[in-house]
Amino acid sequence: MTDTIHAASSPVPQFAELIGKLTLEEKVHLLTGETAFTLPGNESIGLAPLAFSDGPTGVRGLKFVGGDPVALFPNATLISGAWDDDVAEQVGTMLAKEAQRQHINVVLGPTINLHRTPLGGRLFEAYSEDPYLTGRAASSYVRGMQDQGVSACLKHLVANESETLRNFMDSRVSQDALREVYLLPFEMAAEDSHVWSMMCAYNDINGVAASENDQVQNRIVKGEWEWDGLVMSDWFATKRTVASANGGLDLVMPGPDGPWGERLVAAVRTGEVSEDTVDDHLARLLLLAQRTGALGAASGAEDRAAQMPAPDSDVRKRQLREIAVRGMTVVKNDGALPLGDGPVALIGRHATQTVNMGGGSAQVNPPYQVSIAEGMRDVLGERVTVLDGPGIRTRAVPASPAFTSDPASGTPGMEVALFAADGQELTRYHSDSPAISIGWDDDLAQTPTTAVLRAVLGNDAGPVTVGAVGGGRWRVEVAGHEISADLTFEGTDPGETMLRPPAFSEVLELPSHAELTATLALDPIDWREKLLGDPALGLAEESHLLDMSAMGLTAIVAAPAPRPDEDVIEDAARAAREAGTAVVVVGLSEEQETEAADKTTLALPGEQDELVRRVAAAAERTVVVVNAATPVLMPWLADMNAVVVVGLPGQEGGHAVAAALTGELEPTGRLVTTYPAADGQAPAWDVTPGEDLGLDYADDVFVGYRGYHAGRAAEPLFWFGHGLGYGSWEYGDATVSESRSAGMLSVAVDVTSTGERDSRETVQVYFQPAETDQPIRLVGFQGAQVPAGATARVEVACNPRLFRRWDESAGTWRELEADGELVVARGLGDVRARLPLN
Repeated sequence: MTDTIHAASSPVPQFAELIGKLTLEEKVHLLTGETAFTLPGNESIGLAPLAFSDGPTGVRGLKFVGGDPVALFPNATLISGAWDDDVAEQVGTMLAKEAQRQHINVVLGPTINLHRTPLGGRLFEAYSEDPYLTGRAASSYVRGMQDQGVSACLKHLVANESETLRNFMDSRVSQDALREVYLLPFEMAAEDSHVWSMMCAYNDINGVAASENDQVQNRIVKGEWEWDGLVMSDWFATKRTVASANGGLDLVMPGPDGPWGERLVAAVRTGEVSEDTVDDHLARLLLLAQRTGALGAASGAEDRAAQMPAPDSDVRKRQLREIAVRGMTVVKNDGALPLGDGPVALIGRHATQTVNMGGGSAQVNPPYQVSIAEGMRDVLGERVTVLDGPGIRTRAVPASPAFTSDPASGTPGMEVALFAADGQELTRYHSDSPAISIGWDDDLAQTPTTAVLRAVLGNDAGPVTVGAVGGGRWRVEVAGHEISADLTFEGTDPGETMLRPPAFSEVLELPSHAELTATLALDPIDWREKLLGDPALGLAEESHLLDMSAMGLTAIVAAPAPRPDEDVIEDAARAAREAGTAVVVVGLSEEQETEAADKTTLALPGEQDELVRRVAAAAERTVVVVNAATPVLMPWLADMNAVVVVGLPGQEGGHAVAAALTGELEPTGRLVTTYPAADGQAPAWDVTPGEDLGLDYADDVFVGYRGYHAGRAAEPLFWFGHGLGYGSWEYGDATVSESRSAGMLSVAVDVTSTGERDSRETVQVYFQPAETDQPIRLVGFQGAQVPAGATARVEVACNPRLFRRWDESAGTWRELEADGELVVARGLGDVRARLPLN
């Protein structure tokens, strides 16, 4: 049955001749990666190797840590926060060019899982809590990328909204919610922009691993949608050989090891897997290769790569700055923004050390990063006074490249030497970064057992925080001091070796420009023994997780020791009083917004709330800038003059924030996620699976604002869709009409810009069904740039997919009742018209 489910979408006939030239072993060889991020080629059929790269906020390339500098883009919530198809498409086009410059065929993005609970650690790289907004942004991104001949890869298929025990948890979701909510963005991008590849998730879905999920991958995606693309595994996500091959997975990543290979060949020989199934997987891979220029001659590839803009070029700087500002959202403003003339006290750790990207596989190696302090100084000059804020991190982090230099060459970074067990030096090289990876994407003749990292610190005489990051036995020697630690991994996710490695640090009194030597005795954990030894995890012997390297991120920790928080806050309050206008920058860091870990609270870390309160009490006007991609609590909101959410704004972040605060560019973003008023006050909150590893999606189809609107949670702090910009608006009469040829409702409304400056408005249309068990939902939106004092007629098309529901008993879609109402709004907290349908 599996072989016939997606027969209509199978590209096998197109490639039958090429496939017929290969033996079974050759076919299977092509269906597992050759390295961490590449696929093997086959000259006999004209197949070149393919290269993949992580991609949501930049195209990192083939090295997980380090590598060539690449452009760091604003994060996903800033892209979707623009509520503008053109912005998302432009990002896709730019990322495609970043990929072409590095000869990458497939960019692993966009991430289109939903912001189901605000505690999700990886939400910063996903678009929204709303499936329709997510699907529109994804479709536009895909269109921009694939029009350039680079494949996008939707991830993660599906119900992958949290990180806790992500390799083992079971997302228990109703068929209604699965179809109407969580699969909708995938459906839209598959049908509206014909995405060429998707990536399955780590988790199970209703008891079946995502990589083996016949219902999702075969019956729905390849069958009902008649989609001819390729489904690849997330890295190390494949759990069983036969079940994944029959369940719709086409490609296992990474390589060269994994659960297919000889095991899959044997399964075909014994009849557990049909060779026709293997042929279908291979045909989809060949189609992907053909679409990206890797099947047959790819003329001009080198020339095109040479013509792509450099990541630090003027054109990239302008594009990235403008994209970031378009998604920034003014959530409160009593006239304090844009900033006027006069002195400004710019305050906060996020001002001086702006967080421009989240943690995990979305991280890249940018050519530079502009802090908000740098951006504001460039614009305001001597008018701005910059002060630090209290600490924001609880874990030690790798040193800034600017704070270390190679003792051999004097260039920024460090010297690295790796040794084998017999003392043989395997390699010695310069790293531009104080952080490297070991055992992941290096190419050594033997496995290293010792690493020696050497650097000269850029410190003044006095207290300095020093230490190291990475698993193993450390000895750090600096200026006559020696500190040591035995760092081990305590979790059950082998990805922690790269994504959340252990760290240690101490504060030492050092002379200026001290030389540091950190020696690491690698003591790799046996993940196979650890994971198979826990029967509750239910891992099979062939699980790809068991092939993961026990090594990972390794780094030097070095930074000037922080001052006491109370002293820092007192200085900030004094400066705010003297300046009159204070801009306080607060937010989260890669500790909270990261792959492989979820949050436990929405409260700002450290003493940031106290900083805001004390500064506001001292200043005449206080503006808060929130440097975070996801909701935070704002217990001080009532006392602030203005609040703007700037997300994780990318390498041009500081310049973008300065342009937004001064009004050079208008931050016209709208929130893509509802902000709860307090911890626990959301339709879905918990991210921790139960003892049976199940996580119930009990909010069902009432995800996010849908649940708030239905009274399933307390009134939020800010509604989904909220955003003020720097304009003001009046709405005229709204009308609804139906296109008989397209079968689509549309709403038209006159909007008048009543402010003093040209501005952009985003008209949002929601549908409230008459059926009491159905939630309100966004069905359309449209933006318009309107001159001051002018009126524009805005027409909003309503997507028909949002006017249906899944009938589980009949196993099919049916239209919702013809009545109900359309709601025209500037966000659900600011409704401007209601249009009954009857």
